[in-house]
Amino acid sequence: MAVLKVTFTKTKRDKLAQMLWILNWVSVVTGMILLSLGFFLKVEIQQRQELMSNREVYSVPNMLIAVGLIACAINFLGGKICYDCVDTTKFLRWKLLMLPYIICTFFFTFCLLAGAFMCYAMRHELEESLSIGLQDAMRFYKDTDKPGRCFLKRTVDLLQIHFQCCGNDGFRDWFHIQWISNRYLDMSRGEVADRLRSNVEGKYLTDGVPFSCCNPSSPRPCIQHQVTNNSAHYNYNYQAEELNLWPQGCRQALLEYYTHIMQSIGLTVLLIWLFELSVLTGVRYLQTSMENVLRQGDPDSESDGWLLENSFAETARYNFNIIKNLGKCYQVDDDPNIDFQSPTQPGPDNVHPKPIAFAT
Repeated sequence: MAVLKVTFTKTKRDKLAQMLWILNWVSVVTGMILLSLGFFLKVEIQQRQELMSNREVYSVPNMLIAVGLIACAINFLGGKICYDCVDTTKFLRWKLLMLPYIICTFFFTFCLLAGAFMCYAMRHELEESLSIGLQDAMRFYKDTDKPGRCFLKRTVDLLQIHFQCCGNDGFRDWFHIQWISNRYLDMSRGEVADRLRSNVEGKYLTDGVPFSCCNPSSPRPCIQHQVTNNSAHYNYNYQAEELNLWPQGCRQALLEYYTHIMQSIGLTVLLIWLFELSVLTGVRYLQTSMENVLRQGDPDSESDGWLLENSFAETARYNFNIIKNLGKCYQVDDDPNIDFQSPTQPGPDNVHPKPIAFAT
């Protein structure tokens, strides 16, 4: 018994073909939207790629770009097919191609769904990449005179100003790294020498942060040095007073920024997936109804269309038997009870008569 069978008249078939032609062109536009979203996300990641350690974060934008290109091609072909389905004679040119086209489009919708899920599953991978990348960028903040790292100070400062954040997880992260280059340290001062000697690795560690961590909205002038020293500042309590530094870490700020983008893109891809699935359903009805018209031989007669010719169980059983029979075709039978005749051991039919010797 056919699944979701619908009867179509000649007028309904023509209207369905025309509507699907329009919807396929709309799907070409949605493919361009996917392509644009992929490029947008790729550019957003490339702008801060020096703050990320894992290059696998490009898998999602690359997936969106590939799916967008495939969507444009598939729906362009689908529009041409649906346009020709108005005429029965033109449909004959696409009759053999219709079923492979529907199968390919069906698997393409799964790629769309996988792309949507990848957008939501990217958060953990992105968080790990940002954590390691930001830590390395802060460690190389002072290396303004080394090729390949001289731009990191400007990158980190602009990041902290733009996203109103400080450090990796917070401003205290700057206390554990040397972010001031030795070029700007007066080694003749006893305080500097004592700090260098007190550290096992010989680093100059202070309870200070870069200027970009300061909150300009604070009424008090920025306290970026000796942050934890209450006696160094008038009317100041490090533990009780709200500091004029950004409290949020840059990892969390960037993660929220990219998560918002990914959730918006994921929702858009899900809506496009539902739209593509509805278009594919209409094409399947058009294909089956047109094939039934050809069987009847009357282009103006009514015809039935369906999603599956048989029930789900029968269709699954039929496809399983096909796969099983294909496996048997490549199976080598090594049963020892089978009498296998070797070509080197001729049977009765292959026995050659001995030559007859004639007496002379």
